[in-house]
Amino acid sequence: MSYQNTRAQVLADRLLVGSNSLATLARELSEEEWNMPVHGDGRSIGVVIHHVAHVYPLEIELAQVLASGKAITGATKEVVDQMNAEHAIEFAEVDKESTIALLLKNSQEAASAVRAFSNVELDQAALVSLNSNAPLTAQFFIEDHALRHSYHHMSKIKQTLELFPISVNPEVNHGLHQKRK
Repeated sequence: MSYQNTRAQVLADRLLVGSNSLATLARELSEEEWNMPVHGDGRSIGVVIHHVAHVYPLEIELAQVLASGKAITGATKEVVDQMNAEHAIEFAEVDKESTIALLLKNSQEAASAVRAFSNVELDQAALVSLNSNAPLTAQFFIEDHALRHSYHHMSKIKQTLELFPISVNPEVNHGLHQKRK
């Protein structure tokens, strides 16, 4: 019987609840909803969901850097904004099925990587340039990035869908999109 770190397992499970919930929401979206811009963001709902899926490996890699006792340097709001802008251009026409598949694959891999952290690694702190060089633990970084990310964007997507509901009447849909342009 292999020993599993309970703290790491709980973090991994919480990460998967978020990603699976986001995948469920994505499956339920119509093509028109998939292509709607997220309110206050500008990227389409589909691009934002792909973004969440796409950055899991980087978020886990950075948590592993912290777990090793090394600082995260060079990560700034400007760098993240540039990365997100480039992603939005490159994946502007992303399709739903491949995005959901990537979300499920990358979140499973992220959860597996999280399960491998020991308590000592989760407690390891180092400076994080993205957070004003605050000394943050690997656990906090996991919670604030890989774990929280799907919940954060899912909330914004749901808010968008509530603010701008898609009607089954095409004339109403057209009117909604004209108003938002």
